[in-house]
Parts: sequence; C-alpha cells; structure tokens
Amino acid sequence: MTRRGRLSQVIAIGALAALALGGCASTPVSEAPGMSGWESQRRIVIDRILGSTVQIVLEREGKRVRSGSGVVVAGRPSATGAGCFVLTSGHTLDMTAADSTVHVLLKRHRGSGTKVPATVLAYHDADDVDVGLLSIDIEDCPGVTIGRSPDIGDEVWVVAFPWGGNMNLVGGVISQVGLEGASMPEGAPQLMVDASVSYGASGGGVYSARTGNLVGLIESYRTARVSFQVDRHTGQIDVPVPGETYVVSLAQIRRFLAATGHAGLLGTTRSSAGAHQ
Repeated sequence: MTRRGRLSQVIAIGALAALALGGCASTPVSEAPGMSGWESQRRIVIDRILGSTVQIVLEREGKRVRSGSGVVVAGRPSATGAGCFVLTSGHTLDMTAADSTVHVLLKRHRGSGTKVPATVLAYHDADDVDVGLLSIDIEDCPGVTIGRSPDIGDEVWVVAFPWGGNMNLVGGVISQVGLEGASMPEGAPQLMVDASVSYGASGGGVYSARTGNLVGLIESYRTARVSFQVDRHTGQIDVPVPGETYVVSLAQIRRFLAATGHAGLLGTTRSSAGAHQ
C-alpha cells in the first residue's frame, strides 16, 4: 500500500460536483422562510466556507497543465486594492516551470468564477510540511476565519475541486489526530479525516462543521495498488483508499509561514478552553 497519492499532478479533465450534507450544531439565528433554525445555521456556515474557497490553475502557453485547490486566509491594504493571501499545497506549485503562470479562480461556487493572476510567495513539498502561499490583488478579500486545532471525532466539511472540475463539498469527521511531540513514524500525518477526496483536491480547506472556521488543508490520501489483466497484458493502478485523507494541520501551516517570513498571517492560536471549533 503506497503512502500517498498526490492530488494535483493530473491535468483537469472535468468532474461532477457532489454535495454531502452533514450535521452542525444549532445556535439561535434568524430563520429563513421555510427553514428551521438548524437548517439556517448550516446554510450560513456553508456560505462562509464556499466564499473563501478558490481553485488554483497553472497554465503554459495558455493551456492548463495542473490544477489544485486553495483557501483565501487574509488580506492587507495595498496601493492597488487588497493584497490577499491564498494557501494551497506545496506540491501543487512544485516544479513550476519558468514559462508557466499561476492563476486563482474566485467565486467558483457561483459558476465559472473570476480568474486573477497570482504570485507565488513560497512553497515547501516534503513529508513534514506540504504548503504553498500565493498572493493576489483584488478589491474584496474573502478571508476565512481560522479555528482551533480539532479533536478526534469533530465534524468537518471538506471543499475542493476534484479532477480540476466543479466545486465539491463533502462531510466527514476527524478520524486521527497526531499529537505534537508524540513518537510517530517519519512522515506520519498530523491529522486525518474520513472524507474521500481525489486528484485536484490538494490544498482544499478542511473546515469545522459547527462554525465554518478553517482547521487544516487537504494534503494527500492513501492509495492501494491493484493489479489487473486485459487481453493477456498485466498492469497495475493506484486507487484511493476510501476515508484515509491526510490533512496539513494549523500547527504545520504556522511553522511554514514562520519559516518563510509570514509569521502571524493566521493570527494567534485560539485557546481550546471554552472555545468552539
């Protein structure tokens, strides 16, 4: 069984978007017509998530050569408007050729999206951290709210663009938590969720289902090698193992940002005491 299946190495070939609705805790909100308070709260959470989710596209000579997913995390004033920061996976940006360009597609939950050029600020692709950072200049920066480190069993939403196609939202739970400082095999993931993902989902956000706050980024998933035979020819293919999706934790992201000169971009760590995810 292979350790990982990279999610953004395949050129987008289109996919169907699936919406898997899951539960989130109910809090008092103004009910929309025909909706219960619980349904209204869930809709508010999902709307917050979708607005900060972006698609990453790498092009060469005007043709798409790679795609991934990302999250708008913060903004800062600039002479041209709001300089927004976007997190994605490091391997999405790794080995970017000098003649290729990187773009971010915003508002993809409303259609084909708005395409803007992006600047690669930093990226790192290794077992200890797989994160990339982009900047874009837009007037409205839909930055996500950063949550706390999740606990095992916490419900989450995962949003990404499998196969470079439409936005896909699936529900799941935190199925594994690697504690900081614990004795773990080299390269073991800090977090795992049971939500299934596919190629092109790298860098997509993992959000608290209660609040819509960001708790991590999709990194990769475990694959199993399956042998097959067609017309006396034997071959092998790596297929995803359902429910074993690795997540880059907030702690890993913060270490990456500090090492690349962007410390504090996500703000201070929230205390879990008395706080909701």
